This record gives sequence, structure tokens and C-alpha cells, in this order.
Amino acid sequence: MKGIILAGGSGTRLSPSTDSINKHLLAVFDKPMIYYPLSVLMLGGIKEIMIISTPEDKPRFEELLGDGSALGISLQYGEQVKPNGIPEALTLSEQFLGRDAVTLILADNIFYGQGFTTLLRNAIKNHRHATVFGYRVKDASRFGVVEFDHNQKVISLQEKPEDPRSDFAVTGLYIYDNKSVQLAKKLKPSARGELEITDLNKEYLKRGQLDVELLGRGFAWMDAGTHESLFEASEFVKITQQRQGFKLACLEEIAYYLGYISRETLYEKGKSMEKNDYGQYLLEIANRKHTQQYWDSIDRNPMLGLVD
Repeated sequence: MKGIILAGGSGTRLSPSTDSINKHLLAVFDKPMIYYPLSVLMLGGIKEIMIISTPEDKPRFEELLGDGSALGISLQYGEQVKPNGIPEALTLSEQFLGRDAVTLILADNIFYGQGFTTLLRNAIKNHRHATVFGYRVKDASRFGVVEFDHNQKVISLQEKPEDPRSDFAVTGLYIYDNKSVQLAKKLKPSARGELEITDLNKEYLKRGQLDVELLGRGFAWMDAGTHESLFEASEFVKITQQRQGFKLACLEEIAYYLGYISRETLYEKGKSMEKNDYGQYLLEIANRKHTQQYWDSIDRNPMLGLVD
């Protein structure tokens, strides 16, 4: 299994903040937005990841994250010249994917919840063809909607319907088999001139090969693509971190607890940022005497690292 993060687009919904920078490099409270989807893939056990952005912004992501070796993973970078739609991320990654399956996540999506790591890893382990993640929303008509039976087999997909057939929106997290690349190549642009991820999912639905994993009560899913949602996401991260005492999507912490980097590497990273709260947090973890006991005491929180 390999991973793709789509961090392209023009970011017009966040203008003028994004007139000179990719929106996925904007801060969601105390860290760049790209950290959150990257943490999801790392928590899913995925170590080979491609980040796709615009030609102008790709060097900025490379400067921020490098080749991934500092986190014990492998990062590659691709270019999406124009915002031609989510499925193009699959065709652009054809050589990178080879014969592997893929977990695709949109770079402005943020996930949080106890047990999320377990749910994600099980979905990756047990997936057969295509899997989407459903999240209950108050106003389903604003989203792509998934309808399913009692076996969580998808019955229908609707794009922003006036009369939704369920209360579950399709999030920006998808798992596909390798056939997704060829299926994406056959898609035609919609009326708005883009390839639609819903059309790809409908191809799997026609074949009876589309499943859904439900994010139930206690989970949070946010799309930080507007000024309001970006502010709300930052507030959520701030409040959660301050009340519970750990950081969400702290890549170095995740890498450390997964065994990808050493305590010494974690300490050195914290030392390089010791004048701010993020660096001090890394130093606190590196200096902790009873790491495993502390880890067990917080029930292996899913936004930190290991599976329950």
C-alpha cells in the first residue's frame, strides 16, 4: 500500500491568504495543514507517499518535508499543472504506484477520533477494491452523499442532492486497488471541466466493488478549505491540545512511537526548535524516562501513533 496526498489547486476560496502561498502550507493552529493528512497516512502504516502539488509550490513542500528520511518514511513529489480534478492524482502517480494499491487523501482534510488508527488500518488491511469513508453531517445536501445497506455495501452516491438518501457525507479519504489508475484514465471531465472523484467511485459501484467505512460518534472530520473552516479547525486543534496535553498530527512524535526514528533524532529535532512550544513538546517526549508506561496510560491515542 502506498499513499498520495493531493495538495494542488488554486486555493481561491482562501484568497487573499493564498495569493502567494499554497493553502496546504497555511497553519492550522501550530503546524502546517499538510501535517494533518500526512499524519493520517503515517498512522495507517504507509511509508511510501507521494505529495502532488502545483509546479510553483512543489519546491516549498520539498523544502518543508524533504525526502521524508527525517521521519523514517519516503516522500516523492509530483506536479498537477492545472486543477483537473482529484482522479488525476492517480494517473499522475502511475509510475510511483507501480502495482500497489493506494490510499488517497486530500490535503485540506483533518481527521480526529479515538480508535481512528485501528479503523484506518483495518480498512487498509481488509479492503478489496475501493473504500470510501462516510461521516454523518447535519446538512447532507451540501456534500457528496453515500447510501449503504446493513453490510456497509454502497447502494448509491449522490453529489449535493436536494433530497439526500442518507445523512453520511463522503470524506476526502479513499482506498483503491491498482485498477483505479486505468479507471481514472477513462473518466471524462464534468460540466465544470474537471475529473470527478464521484465518477470514479460510481465506476466501482457499478461493479459492486465499493465499500464504506463509517466514522461514528466521537470522530471529527474537517475540511479546512474556507476561512471559516480553517479558523474552526485551528480552534479545535488548540482546545484539544491544551486540554489533553498532547499535540495532534505531530509527525516526529508519530515517527518516534512507530519506531521510525530514534530518541536521539527526536531530541535533536526538538532542540532545533526549543524556543517554541512545538520544540519543547518534542524535548519533553525525548526526555521522558518511562515512555512505554506513558504511552499505555493514554491508551495509544490514535492521533499519536500505534494501533490499539
